[in-house]
Amino acid sequence: MKARRGFTLVELLVAVFITALLFAMAYGAINQAVANRAAIEQTQDRALAVQRAIRTLVQDFSQLAPRPVRQPLGDGYLPAISSVSQPPNLVVFTRGGWPNPAGVQRSALQRLRYHFEDGKLSRDYWPVLDATLDPPPRNETLLEGVRSVRIRYMDAARNWQEQWPFNGNPSGLSPLDLRIRPVAVEVTIELEDWGRISRLIEVPG
Repeated sequence: MKARRGFTLVELLVAVFITALLFAMAYGAINQAVANRAAIEQTQDRALAVQRAIRTLVQDFSQLAPRPVRQPLGDGYLPAISSVSQPPNLVVFTRGGWPNPAGVQRSALQRLRYHFEDGKLSRDYWPVLDATLDPPPRNETLLEGVRSVRIRYMDAARNWQEQWPFNGNPSGLSPLDLRIRPVAVEVTIELEDWGRISRLIEVPG
């Protein structure tokens, strides 16, 4: 009867080496898959953030209301929309259609302000329309990783203006001029990762 022949040491070493090589290849593939998944999720999160910011801008400007607001001290009015402000502020305006799911007794109009600072585009709003004593607004960061923000305004003659009101100092406007709105607004945002995004928003009415 013949004795059974076992594995030699060299054969065992070769088998262990091949097994280790397969495990290393599988581990690398798993690591790459995890990294790819994380990158995809990060890209999706970024896309959702950009879409949300653009959607908010469109909703706000498309509901721009011709409603001036009182000066904080009550000695005059501010235009319905004004870009004449000190940086980092971009524009301040009144919009309609402020949702009120709780049924609180307040106006459906809302006073907003957009500003850009330290790579962040932010949106502020005041809890009341005709605020007195200049109360602090409530702040919300819309988008991070922003290089620049530019807003242009189209007048009734279809000319683009870099500021609004474009025909003078807001403090010296007539009651009618205080209500004048642009025909359209162009918002251009330059992102650190995606480059430049532009959106043309029509102002109804």
